[in-house]
Amino acid sequence: MTTAVASISRAMVPGSRRAWFMLLAVATVLLYIPLAGQWTLPHDNDAPVFDVFNDLRAWVDANRASNPILVVVVTGVRTILGALYDGTRALLAALSWPGLTAIGATAGLLVGGWRLAALMATGFLSFGVLGLWDRSIETLALTLAAVAVSLAAGIPIGILAGKSERFYDTIRPILDAMQIMPTYAYLAPITMFLLIGPTSAAAVTVIYAIAPAIRITALGIRSVAPASVEAAMSLGTTPRQLLTKVELPMASRTLVLGVNQTIMMALSMVVITALVDAPGLGKDILRALISNDPGRGFDAGIAVVIMAIMLDRLTTQASERLDPARAGRAPVVGRNLRRAALGATLAIVAITVVAGAPEFPSAIEFSFADPVNAVIDWTSLNLFFATNWFKDSITYGFINPLEHVFTTAPWWLVTGTIAGIAWTVGGLRVALTAVVCLLGIVGLQMWEHGMQTLTQVLVATALTLAVGLVLGIAAARSDRVSAFLRPLLDFAQTMPAFVYLLPAVALFLATRFTGIVAAIIFAIPPVIRLVEIGIRMVPPAIREAGVSSGATSLQLLRKVELPVALPALLVAMNQGIIMVLGMVVVGGLVGAGGLGFDVVAGFVRRDFFGEGFAAAIAIVLLGIMLDRVTQSAGRRRAIGSVLRRAA
Repeated sequence: MTTAVASISRAMVPGSRRAWFMLLAVATVLLYIPLAGQWTLPHDNDAPVFDVFNDLRAWVDANRASNPILVVVVTGVRTILGALYDGTRALLAALSWPGLTAIGATAGLLVGGWRLAALMATGFLSFGVLGLWDRSIETLALTLAAVAVSLAAGIPIGILAGKSERFYDTIRPILDAMQIMPTYAYLAPITMFLLIGPTSAAAVTVIYAIAPAIRITALGIRSVAPASVEAAMSLGTTPRQLLTKVELPMASRTLVLGVNQTIMMALSMVVITALVDAPGLGKDILRALISNDPGRGFDAGIAVVIMAIMLDRLTTQASERLDPARAGRAPVVGRNLRRAALGATLAIVAITVVAGAPEFPSAIEFSFADPVNAVIDWTSLNLFFATNWFKDSITYGFINPLEHVFTTAPWWLVTGTIAGIAWTVGGLRVALTAVVCLLGIVGLQMWEHGMQTLTQVLVATALTLAVGLVLGIAAARSDRVSAFLRPLLDFAQTMPAFVYLLPAVALFLATRFTGIVAAIIFAIPPVIRLVEIGIRMVPPAIREAGVSSGATSLQLLRKVELPVALPALLVAMNQGIIMVLGMVVVGGLVGAGGLGFDVVAGFVRRDFFGEGFAAAIAIVLLGIMLDRVTQSAGRRRAIGSVLRRAA
C-alpha cells in the first residue's frame, strides 16, 4: 500500500510538471519572438457585436410596456422590490434614532449581553454623530430588503440542494459563476431591464448575496446527523415533519451563519450600487471620489464599517446561542432585566412614533474629513518623490512590458499558453474551460482590453502575494504581530471597496497604477489570514524534525513550512486573484482602463452600452478562467501533500 501511494505521489508531483512548464515557456518565447505583432486583435469601438447588445437594449426599451413577459416579470420585480425597500425605509425613518437605538441595544442585550448592547447602541448613535443618519438608514433599508428576498428564495433552494445531490450538482456551476463574477459586472445587465435606482440596486444585491444563503443552507441540512434522521423516520414522521422538527432545528446554527454571510455580502454590494443611482452611503463615497475629497468618503466608509460590525456581531452571537451544545444554559440576562428592557424599548418606540421622529442633535456631530484630508495632503505633498518613483517603477518595470507582451503576441499563442498552464495544473477539463473563456473574449471583441485587465490582475496579485506572504509569515511566527494585525485586517475587510480608491487617487493620481494599489489594499487581508493559517497548521512533529536536523530559521521556512503549507498558499492566491479582479475593474473609475473603463463608459454613455455589456461578460469569463486554474492548482497540491504524508 505504501509503495502504491508513493508511486502515485511521484506521478502527481514535481518533476514532470516542472519539465512541462519549462517546455511550455521555451516554446512560447520561441514563437513570440518572430510572430510579435501578428494575429493581434486591436480594440474596435465599432465592433458589430456591440451593435447586437445595443439593439437588444433598444428592443427592451421599446417593448418594456407592451411585451407580456417584460410586463409581468420586469414590472413584477420592480413592484415587489420597490415596495419592499420603500416600506423598510419608511419603517426605519418612523422609528428614528431613539427608536432604532433602543431596539438595537435591546436586541444586543438579549442575544449577547451588555457588551453587545453597548456596541449596538453606540453603532446607531455613531451614524448621527457622523452626520450621516439619513444615508445610513437608506443603506440599512436597502440591505435588509435585499437580504429578506435573498433568504426567502435562498433557504428553500438550499434545503432542496441539501436533500438532492443531483439538484445541487446542477446549480453548483451557477452559484460558482455568481460568486466569481466581480460585483461590477452585475450592474449592466440588470439596469438594462430594471433601469437605475433602488430597485436595480436591490435586484443586483439579491443576485450577489443569494449564493451563500443557498450554499450554507445546503451545508446545514447535509450536516444533520444521519442517526437523528433515521430515528425520526423510524417513528413515522412525514418529510415535512422531518424537515421542521428535526433538520431545521438541528441546522439552526448553520442557518444563522448563512444569514450572517448573506448580510455581509449584501452590505458590500449595496455600496457599489451607487453607480446605478442607489440611495445610501455609497452616494457619499462616489461623490467624494468624483470631487477628490477622501475625508468625506472616509466618514461614509466608517459608517459602513460600523454597520457591518453591528450586524456581524449580532448574527454571530445569535448563531452561538442556537448551538445545541448550549442547550439548557441560563439566558444571557435575567427575566426581570429582559422584561424591563423590552418595556422600555416599547415605550421609546411608541413615544417616537406618536410624537414624531426627532432630528439628531447637530451639536454633537463630528467629521473625520478635515484630519483625513490634512494627512493625505501632507503625504502627497511631502512624499510625492517616493510615491511617484514607486508608481513609475511598477508601471515601467512590470505593467508596461507585460501588457506589451499580451497585446502584441498572437491571440492564439496567448490562448495556447494559458491552456497549456491550465492543463498542467488542472487537467483537460480546466484547459478546455480556459480555452472556452478566452475564445469568448475573442468573440466579444474584447481581446486587447481583456489582456490589459489581465495584466493589471497579474501584477496586483503578485504584489499582493509578496506583501501578504511576508506579513502572514510574521503573524504566524509571532502572536504579538498577529494580535496587532487582526483589528487592522478586520477593518480593511469591512471597509467598502470604493473607499480604497480615495487615498490611492490622492497619492498616485488617476492612472492604471491607482487601481492596482486599491486592489492590493482590498485583497491583502484574506491573503495574510490564509498564509498565517497555513504556516500555523504545519504539524509540530515536522517542524521539530527540521529543527533537530540543524535547519536555520530561514531554511526551516523555505524547506519545511512553505512546502507543507503550499495548499493553503494556493488558496490564498486564488482568493487574491478573484478579489484583485473585482477591484481592478472598479479601478476603471479612476483611469485603470481595460474592461473596467468599458463598463463605466457603458453606464455614462448610452451609445457605449453594448461595449460596456460585452466588457461585463468578458470580466465574468476572465474571472471563471482564473478561478478554475488556481483552484485546480490548490486541489492538486493538496492531494499530493496528503498522499506524500500517507506514504
